[in-house]
Amino acid sequence: MLDGFQAGLSWITILRKREAFRKAFAGFVPEVVAKFGEKEIEAMLQDAGIVRSRAKIEATIGGAKAYLKMQEAGEDFSAFVWRLAGGKPIRNEGAVPAKTALSEEMSAALKKRGFKFVGPVIVYAWMQACGIVNDHSPDCFRRNAVRKGKTS
Repeated sequence: MLDGFQAGLSWITILRKREAFRKAFAGFVPEVVAKFGEKEIEAMLQDAGIVRSRAKIEATIGGAKAYLKMQEAGEDFSAFVWRLAGGKPIRNEGAVPAKTALSEEMSAALKKRGFKFVGPVIVYAWMQACGIVNDHSPDCFRRNAVRKGKTS
């Protein structure tokens, strides 16, 4: 969710606002966010603690609805994205791309399901954040821990 808000802004700006986003979006619980209406949108547009973009707020609410629609249709979101990724984390060597053929494919698949603010660059950043892609350089102290699934 935060990846969509990051579009056009620095990551540090978004990360500093993370707790305010968590509060504004009801702990990121899709069943709650999907029910947000104009009242909640207007409140968020007045909340200096988050990025006050109507398009991004509405896209997040729409994303919660799209996620729930997938569930209702029997399509597990995690299984969907991991299936596209080939079922295991991708380890890159060398230069870190802004987007890949996979992020373009995933972006198109997400848009087809009703998600917005999911262009291939945003999707690639999300893939990094959730561990689908490990772009830590070979000499990075975190590379092996991430590869082994250790997050702390």
